[in-house]
Amino acid sequence: MTSENLRDLHAFVAVAQEGSFTRAAVRVGVSQSALSQTVRNLEERVGIRLLNRTTRNVSPTEAGQNLLNQVLPALAEIDRGFTQLGSLRERPAGTIRISADEYAVHSVLQPAITRFLPGYPEIRVEITTDFGLVDIVGERFDAGVRRGGLVAKDMVAVRIGPDVPMAVVGSPAYFSRHLPPKRPPDLIQHACLNLRLPTHGELFAWTFAKAGREQRVKVDGPLVFNTIAPIRDAALAGLGLGYLPAAYVREPIASGQLLEVLGPWRKTFEGYHLYYANRRHASAAFSLFVEALRYRTSKPELDT
Repeated sequence: MTSENLRDLHAFVAVAQEGSFTRAAVRVGVSQSALSQTVRNLEERVGIRLLNRTTRNVSPTEAGQNLLNQVLPALAEIDRGFTQLGSLRERPAGTIRISADEYAVHSVLQPAITRFLPGYPEIRVEITTDFGLVDIVGERFDAGVRRGGLVAKDMVAVRIGPDVPMAVVGSPAYFSRHLPPKRPPDLIQHACLNLRLPTHGELFAWTFAKAGREQRVKVDGPLVFNTIAPIRDAALAGLGLGYLPAAYVREPIASGQLLEVLGPWRKTFEGYHLYYANRRHASAAFSLFVEALRYRTSKPELDT
């Protein structure tokens, strides 16, 4: 349906319901002559008279009544649709779709959602785990979550988590069979548990930094996974060394189940950001969700 047809149908319905061009013109907010011309244009396009006109009143013809019966329910549905849009703008309700990598879901989204959702029973959050920098507009996501340095410059980005230091860990059983590495290049002699990024097909680089210098080591080992949870499990089982977010292995390190090596060479990645295409006309639900996730820090955030 073209905008012209929709406008003309609204004019026809107003005249048919009011039984008067004068009253309908007041209802629609146009002049009587303009309204009369609009209805004539509609009749010319459909090729049949829709209204009987006398000096005292106006009433639908048989064709006009049939059209009225057909379009009234459709126009009512359209009005309900716009009413629902208004309620979504003002009331925190609806579905928020988010793309995030696995550790972002574990470390940032799940804790925030646990606090947030009980207060807003009409909001649903749908999370898709993805390691790539997904096209959130093309894939119809409301937002994505990635480390700050990976967010495209044309996106609005709000910091939602602290920096992410990495740790190389292994079990006491593993180190009973192998000498701990003293420097990153020593990892070449060790069984390392690799992560293959599902969306890239590449192995996640083991990156280290010390005294302002960064180095990458190409490691090898008996196991490759496409998520980080089994890497932690394999490291706990003594099958090799894992390169994991330090917070993800904090508890097993504290309990002695895992030992960290190469601590002086820890690489710290920039924290996670929520990114989305436009801050204008956001729904009440999305605006509240962003504020619930926002990382409170004195450091400047990337918010362009």
